[in-house]
Amino acid sequence: MKTFFLRRLWACSRTIALFGPVVFLLVAGRGAAKAQALVASGAAKSRILLVLPFENRTGQPNLEWIREAAPEILTYRFQGAGFAPMSRADRLYALDHLGLPPGFHPSRATALKLAQTLDADSIVVGSYVTDGSGIVAEAELVDVPHLRMGPAVTERGEMRDLISVFDSLAWKLTRQLDPGFSSSEETFVAAGKALRVDAFEQYIRGISEQDHAERLRHLNQAVALNPNFAPAWMALGREDYSNQQYAQAAIAFARELQDDPSGQGTDELEAGFYRGLSLMFTGEYGSAEKAFATVARVLPLAEVVNDEGVSASRQGHDGSELFRKAIAADPNTADYHFNLAVSLKRHGNAGEAAAELAQCLRLRPSDGEAQALMAQWKGGVAKVEAAAGADAEPGVKVDPLERIERSFDAVAFRQAAQMLDQVDETRLAALPPQQRAQRLAAQAKDLLDHGLFLEADRIYLSAEAVDDRIPAVHAGLAEVREKTGDSAGAVKEARTSLELLPTVQAYLVMGRLDLAAGRMEAANYDVMEALKIEPGNSAVEELGRQVAARKPQR
Repeated sequence: MKTFFLRRLWACSRTIALFGPVVFLLVAGRGAAKAQALVASGAAKSRILLVLPFENRTGQPNLEWIREAAPEILTYRFQGAGFAPMSRADRLYALDHLGLPPGFHPSRATALKLAQTLDADSIVVGSYVTDGSGIVAEAELVDVPHLRMGPAVTERGEMRDLISVFDSLAWKLTRQLDPGFSSSEETFVAAGKALRVDAFEQYIRGISEQDHAERLRHLNQAVALNPNFAPAWMALGREDYSNQQYAQAAIAFARELQDDPSGQGTDELEAGFYRGLSLMFTGEYGSAEKAFATVARVLPLAEVVNDEGVSASRQGHDGSELFRKAIAADPNTADYHFNLAVSLKRHGNAGEAAAELAQCLRLRPSDGEAQALMAQWKGGVAKVEAAAGADAEPGVKVDPLERIERSFDAVAFRQAAQMLDQVDETRLAALPPQQRAQRLAAQAKDLLDHGLFLEADRIYLSAEAVDDRIPAVHAGLAEVREKTGDSAGAVKEARTSLELLPTVQAYLVMGRLDLAAGRMEAANYDVMEALKIEPGNSAVEELGRQVAARKPQR
């Protein structure tokens, strides 16, 4: 049996073969953090991690949900640190193909064998126990190629701080994986501060339950408790979609996109695709077309472009060029040739339509609808009825609609996106140091604006290593330090930035810190200097109002 990662490699090669030069042409236009968020991760990026569910040693069945919570949290942080952890879906797929149940908890020896089978570079095994009102988590990192187990790391805390406990555990493991990793433990912990433990518990129960109704109940509770928790909205959207509740699914997928607009990973792209399908199935073809187009701008997988063409056609527009693009990406899928044939015929190009329909039948000779359509186009009601089969009504004429592609190849998309990241990295490495650092700083700022402190910190530090004389790098690091509770570090970075070049971002950091410390004259000075650089800046004006409200009245 092929290993899981051989399958992933096949998906990657399939995507490269489908797109060819198109992939490289897309690089210059990607522009968002998605394009180069992992640029600076170097060798760490290629490390494939498998985080196994932790062993519940508490003896309390009501804490069993933490088994799945632990790998979920660690996976988030490892991704933010630039590694390549397997997702829960990857792990379940692998276990299924190895004939193991989803709840399987392997021994150390079995875990090592599993990791070797999956081509993982490292695995994380762990356990947790209760300590009064607190929790103690322990984990060990296994270096698979060298069959070596690292020293155990332990973290403890109150149950209400469970997420912080596992965030700290992730930081300690990251330092083992990469001793030169620079982001602080505070940055890891700050990355999970906005997530409520009760909401996360409901989310974990929602993705783990066997019963659909129970999954829905837990996921709805998760988003009610924490309305900005994107993974819960994503899981809820999948549940609604699978249950054909398309209107609700479209809303849930839209919330996932709203609450996690950074473009990290493939969840946003999958959400956009299934939101497009959900809108199409509710008759909102214009909105569906926009949803597919948004996904296709990142990477035009054949299924995405095809459905964009179908959405256009359902509005009476000509989708032929989109179907041509789908065929260029995947020439061996019969449905894409069928769709192009129908579209061309509808818009008066009968000759090419017949050729495309013939190609559809060469790829799928048993396609009854295509056979009936070919018979109709060649003329003769009897031929049409014969091709359509015994159940066809007398005198029927085939008037087909273009076919919708209902599945999203997330593996192929992920591999193609990773390939684009590698191309981006090569292009970035060719830039002079100053330009490279400036480009990285811009990417990090986009991550920071979306609340991704760990990812932003990593990219800013990479930019600093390239050129430490870029003001935006130090201003960004100052803001990261401020938001993660390191006031001294924030002041140091902000002052460094201001010495290089006064910027609004650095003055804002200094102003907020001065205000918090009660240094009102200094805070007022920061506001005035920032307004000299950018008069009318709304963030600076709001800070000025806060300073004025705190100043003693004469």
